[in-house]
Amino acid sequence: MTYTVDGKIFRSVANTTNGEVGSDTRFYYHQNGNVVTAEYSGGSIIKGHLLATMLANGQLDMRYHHLNDEGEFKLGKCISTPEVLPDGRLKFKEAWQWLSGDMSEGSSEIEEVEST
Repeated sequence: MTYTVDGKIFRSVANTTNGEVGSDTRFYYHQNGNVVTAEYSGGSIIKGHLLATMLANGQLDMRYHHLNDEGEFKLGKCISTPEVLPDGRLKFKEAWQWLSGDMSEGSSEIEEVEST
């Protein structure tokens, strides 16, 4: 699958209970070749960053870290699988694991915010 996330904004639409990202979290993506970065914040996330490589199959292999509103640093890894929604926006289904704290796993989904 060929796509770009450069300049796109995403919002969380689903997350397991052990996750910290919520519906108020926004992700601001950038892309240079197969290197993808994003800043994210909102809800219980004060500030976060992610760094990913785009794999040949279009998945993003990422690592992320953020500071939450309780002053805790959280670290994790994620495989993010893209799909195109009927209206042309991108959606990612994500399988992630904390690399700090309880080391638990979870799943989440983010969708591209429509441009205004």
